[in-house]
Amino acid sequence: MFTLAVCAEMVFRDLPVIERVRRIDELGFEVEIWDWTQHDIDALARSGAKFSSMTGYIEGDLITASGADALVRTAEQSIEVAKRLACPRLNLHGTGLDAKGLPVTPVPVVTGAMWLAAQKTLARIAELGARHGVVFCLENLNTEVDHPGVPFARAADTLALIEAVDNPHLRLNLDLYHAQIGEGNLIELVRRAAPYIGEIQVADVPGRMEPGTGEIHYPAIARALAALDYRGTIGLEAWASGDAELALWRFREAFTVA
Repeated sequence: MFTLAVCAEMVFRDLPVIERVRRIDELGFEVEIWDWTQHDIDALARSGAKFSSMTGYIEGDLITASGADALVRTAEQSIEVAKRLACPRLNLHGTGLDAKGLPVTPVPVVTGAMWLAAQKTLARIAELGARHGVVFCLENLNTEVDHPGVPFARAADTLALIEAVDNPHLRLNLDLYHAQIGEGNLIELVRRAAPYIGEIQVADVPGRMEPGTGEIHYPAIARALAALDYRGTIGLEAWASGDAELALWRFREAFTVA
C-alpha cells in the first residue's frame, strides 16, 4: 500500500555507504541519503538502487537575503545531482544545519518579518522545483531534543508555510518522530496535513529507533493513512536498536495494512 524507504545514513553502519545502499535495495526498500556532497554520486548511480529522497541544499536559510540566495543556488546544484540519481524529492529545513544537526545560525525568536521572508524564499524554491520537475519537501524538526534553535521547526510551522506558498512543488516532509516530541496527537496531525504531504518519515520515541521500540503505535498510524488513501512514501529515518535487518523487518511490519 505504501512505498517504503530507508535512510542509508542510519542503518548497517558497519558497512561503507555504497554497501548499505545495496543492502537496503536487496531487502526491497527505496533509499534515502542526507548530504550528497559526502557521497560518491557516480557509485550511487551505478548501484541500481531506487533513490527516494536526498538533502536538497548545501547551505543557506529562509530568512536573510544572502541566505535565501545561497539556498536557491545550492538547491539548483542539488537538482543536478538528483537527476543523476533519478531522485524525485529534495529535503529542506528551516535553516542550514551543521554536522551535529544544530542550526548554523540559531534563531531564538521568529518574527513576523522572518515569516514573510521565509514564504518568499520558499516560493522561489517551489518555482525552481516546477522548472525542473522535482518536489522540495520542508521537514519539521524538534527543538526540544535534537535541533534547538531551528526556526519554523514544528509541523504546524512547516505546514503553514507550505499552505501559504501553495505550489505542488513544495510539500511537507512530515517527520512523525520529531512531531511526537514537539506536538503529539499524530493521527490528527496526519489528517490535517494530508493534502500537503510529500513524504512521511518515522522513528520511535524515545531513542529514535525503529517502530516498536518506543511509545508510538505505528500500526494505528498506518491504518489512519490507509483510511486517508495515502499512497506515498514512508521513510525509516531511525537507528537500528540491534540487528539492522530485524529493524527493517519491524518497520515493514508496522506499515503492512491487512
